[in-house]
Amino acid sequence: MSKKIELLEELAETREQIKKEVAKVIIGQDKVIEEFMIALFAGGHCLLEGVPGLAKTLLVSTMAKVLNMKFSRIQFTPDLMPSDITGTDILAENKENGKRYFEYIKGPIFANIILADEINRTPPKTQSALLQAMQEHQVTAGNKTYQLQEPFLVLATQNPIEQEGTYPLPEAQLDRFMFYINIDYPTYEQELLITRSDTNISYKQIEPLMTSQKIVELQKVIDDIPVSEHVVEFAVKLVRSTRPHYAESPDFIKKWVNWGAGPRASQFLIKAARTRAALQNRYAPSIEDVKAVAEITLQHRILVSFAAEAEGLNAKGIIRELLSSKKN
Repeated sequence: MSKKIELLEELAETREQIKKEVAKVIIGQDKVIEEFMIALFAGGHCLLEGVPGLAKTLLVSTMAKVLNMKFSRIQFTPDLMPSDITGTDILAENKENGKRYFEYIKGPIFANIILADEINRTPPKTQSALLQAMQEHQVTAGNKTYQLQEPFLVLATQNPIEQEGTYPLPEAQLDRFMFYINIDYPTYEQELLITRSDTNISYKQIEPLMTSQKIVELQKVIDDIPVSEHVVEFAVKLVRSTRPHYAESPDFIKKWVNWGAGPRASQFLIKAARTRAALQNRYAPSIEDVKAVAEITLQHRILVSFAAEAEGLNAKGIIRELLSSKKN
């Protein structure tokens, strides 16, 4: 058995163990945890949306503990500066000879998992500093460039209720996020369990199941998984169908969508499908894998029209309609 197959089998086994460890602290949210793992092993960032009190921060910090990764939380505020994220040069003094020099103090971006809390509360200049680090996995300060630690995953949150005094991310910046994940309220049964459970969760014993080095190794193995041509063609045709000016797009897309997803969406669909298959101990992604990740990959990449809004439709509903109209 090759080393790659051994690693993929180990990943599939570890996936279930990760869920069990997270369940010690988090009740429910199985779908979100699965999507989080797909993004991590595919090397993509996520935008999380959910009302306050749904344990977004706790979920991300718990996952970081289980995966044995360095975690950093940045609370975005209107007065946050780019250097507050990336770091800054300070004037220091050599105790031996008294000479002064600039020393770079690394910011909270130098971690494996970054929780960017309420990213839409900070001005575009600071948002851009984070997004540049997400894209390039490096930070430039002065004349020096510093590489960020691998693996590097940003999970940014947005509050869907309070929009006053916020700076919504433009479409070009939203496109940097692999997934747009909605965190919903728990079910009645789950909320009963949450209410009855021990609230002193800080004493829960979480067993680390991974290392940063192993995660990077698995990311490389997953990248090498071959994808059938018909699966790639389905993903590309699906993305192209979200564009209203594409001749083969359905009529409802031409009516309800002003702007469709770009080529990066096709790339992310294949990356996510490949990773989803690997997590389920399959060595060949299928069209079903593409469909399973289509909603969270595409919903923040299409701009709905006024006609859609007038009919009470959103991007998620339009994508579901598109998927139901697609044949394999």
